[in-house]
Amino acid sequence: EDEQQVFSVRTFYDRPHGIDEKSKLLEVIDDWNRRTLWPKVYTHTHDDGTVRLIGEAQMLIGVGVSLEHFVSSTVSWVRASIEFDKWLVEQLGLEADIESGDDKPDDEA
Repeated sequence: EDEQQVFSVRTFYDRPHGIDEKSKLLEVIDDWNRRTLWPKVYTHTHDDGTVRLIGEAQMLIGVGVSLEHFVSSTVSWVRASIEFDKWLVEQLGLEADIESGDDKPDDEA
């Protein structure tokens, strides 16, 4: 077990959610985690009550991995992370917020 190394890809989604939305988020990401292999998504609640999502995929590489498999897996994980964000927008009905620019920082609106 000393030789086991893990390659991990984490996605830190930048869309903030309120603490009052957390139960709905948990319900939605539970559905995603049940139906997909990766990324596995979970919530992180900051001290100020802001909830953010983190996605994660991992591969054991301690005994070695071919370059082709490494690249292919990484590309698949990144694409799946992007797809999760699109799926989440659809599930939560955030399209209107994005189109109206509500997700932009104040200095860009």
